[in-house]
Amino acid sequence: MHRRLFIRALAVSVLVATAAAAGPTTATAEAPTPAQTRLHATIDAILADSRLDGAQAGVVVVDAATGRTLYDRNGQRRLVPASNTKLLTSTAAMELLGPGHRFTTDVSTDGPRRAGLLSGDLYLRGGGDPTMLAADYDQLAEQVAAAGVRVVTGDLVADDTRYDRSRLGPDWTWDDEPYYYAAQVSALTVAPDTDYDAGTVIVHAEPGARAGSRPKISMTPDNGWLRVDNRAQTVAGGETTISIEREHGGNTVVVTGQIAVGQTTESDWVTVWEPTGYAADVFRSALRRHGVRVLGRTVLGAATPDTARPLARHDSMPLADLMVPFLKLSNNGHAEVLTKELGRVLSGSGTWAAGLSAIGEYAGDAGVDTGTLRQRDGSGLSRRNLVPPAQFVTLLSAVRAEPWFDTWYAALPVAGNPDRFVGGTLRSRMVGTAAADNVHAKTGSLTGASGLSGYVTDADGRLLAFSIVLNNYLTSSVKGLEDQIAIALATYTEKGATTARMTVPTAPDSPRVPEGRECSWVKPALC
Repeated sequence: MHRRLFIRALAVSVLVATAAAAGPTTATAEAPTPAQTRLHATIDAILADSRLDGAQAGVVVVDAATGRTLYDRNGQRRLVPASNTKLLTSTAAMELLGPGHRFTTDVSTDGPRRAGLLSGDLYLRGGGDPTMLAADYDQLAEQVAAAGVRVVTGDLVADDTRYDRSRLGPDWTWDDEPYYYAAQVSALTVAPDTDYDAGTVIVHAEPGARAGSRPKISMTPDNGWLRVDNRAQTVAGGETTISIEREHGGNTVVVTGQIAVGQTTESDWVTVWEPTGYAADVFRSALRRHGVRVLGRTVLGAATPDTARPLARHDSMPLADLMVPFLKLSNNGHAEVLTKELGRVLSGSGTWAAGLSAIGEYAGDAGVDTGTLRQRDGSGLSRRNLVPPAQFVTLLSAVRAEPWFDTWYAALPVAGNPDRFVGGTLRSRMVGTAAADNVHAKTGSLTGASGLSGYVTDADGRLLAFSIVLNNYLTSSVKGLEDQIAIALATYTEKGATTARMTVPTAPDSPRVPEGRECSWVKPALC
């Protein structure tokens, strides 16, 4: 038995023995208080909204300090959690990898060196870092040049063997794969900016000099891995209708539509096919800029020999810092990399199966009944993920005792806070209400599936853990209903309460987001 599980089992035994000695609980203690009765009626009224006709709703609210359940509707029903799945992945990563965990990308060689000539191959080994920018590869190239290397007679070998070669998550839909929120997962990859959407590029379309000309297309970072098929037109005036999309199964980016003379540049984020090759291309260009010529070809997927000697190294930010872009922006790629990293570190196998096994073991040790749920990926893109809301609340209550809790809690999106790296996916929700700068929670969005699970401090100063998971609705969004419940919890009080129904709160409008997507998944970002 794991030490953590043994301690918790012992604690439960003590509580049971204490309760037995004290005698049976009275019926009065079990009865809802007037405040609870009011809260029940309020949440029931919110869930009676016609937008949930024929849908499924699971809502659980618990006093995090005492464990007392304040509300439970379908708490044990298995529902599709969307990105609420990241609660399981992120907490397991913080516990099992540790807040100080870093990813390392290095360059090495096994060939002899004489003057500036390296007779052999150059190995670029990926450590899974989802925050690697073109500037970081440039620094690696600068270190190689500083070591005196000018010519490499062999190949540039891109080593992505830390993880397996399964690039897309289990059960992901094929038509999502060109879009940046479903990027391929590799141990060697590139992010285009400090949102750290690894495995993507930003494609820019700038109007041509005159009507009838093609727009000017560029990419960030500049690379030779993707090819552009520019079918768009510059027009004298009218609506800009530029569309930028990568063809399924390859690296051709097709640009269509029109853009008016004098209009600002249009940009969009697209995934690449095979991030390992993308990273190798960016690194090879950086080597060239620093005066290092590689005479051989680029080889993908071969392992670095044990005899290789180091030339350059880059370490990522610690995991504690990565939690901010990961959770604030609901970054799917970070979730999947962490899942594979868990598998690699704990069992030597950088696979989804090994990582998910580690997450499940941690969740079980934390008191979650893992026999009641199914987790198929790290991010929640899979529709075969099924988690009862009550199990999220169990996890949320348990992790408050962890030494890393404050760091993780701060990384959750904060309702109504306009700072993108504070408010995250909640920065435009619940603005100007009692929930603003109060609710810390993970959002979740797929078509027909939505969730909000986290914490809120009520009007009496108690920290409540809650989970709201809504499924099978046909309307475009039910975020407003989640917000109403969160606001009701923020205003909940047991002081002087009667059984009269609370006023059902209204929730301010939030930005209109395409159905089934987090607001941070819409580029340029809505939040």
